[in-house]
Amino acid sequence: MTIEEKEQQLIDDFAIYDDWMEKYEYIIELGKELPLLSEDEKTKDRVIKGCQSTVWMKAELNDDKIEYKADADAIIAKGIIAMLIYVLSDEKPQDILDAKLRFISEIGLQEHLSPTRSNGLVSMLKQMKLDALALNIKG
Repeated sequence: MTIEEKEQQLIDDFAIYDDWMEKYEYIIELGKELPLLSEDEKTKDRVIKGCQSTVWMKAELNDDKIEYKADADAIIAKGIIAMLIYVLSDEKPQDILDAKLRFISEIGLQEHLSPTRSNGLVSMLKQMKLDALALNIKG
């Protein structure tokens, strides 16, 4: 699936739920499905700065596509990074850099997060794009 198709899948999935309590529960469920980092991969250099909770992320280039893995010490943060990984992982670096990520506004995510979680979302996305830029130059 393309980035846009994965975004649409998330938008469609969120449309099933009527209220934000149900949507938060879905975000938590997504976090439980996240491919986790091992304890030895949770290093200081992988901590995303700007998140209220601790979020670790690893990005590797495999066959010209970036594979992201992450973990977080808070369930909502884990769900948020899981959504971003679902949409951006296994994509080419340039496609990640070009992605507009309309699903964030379409599902109303940013306006339903606390200011600190919203800042964390921006920080996660910024780090994913920085990693894509670095791996695009390397690759």
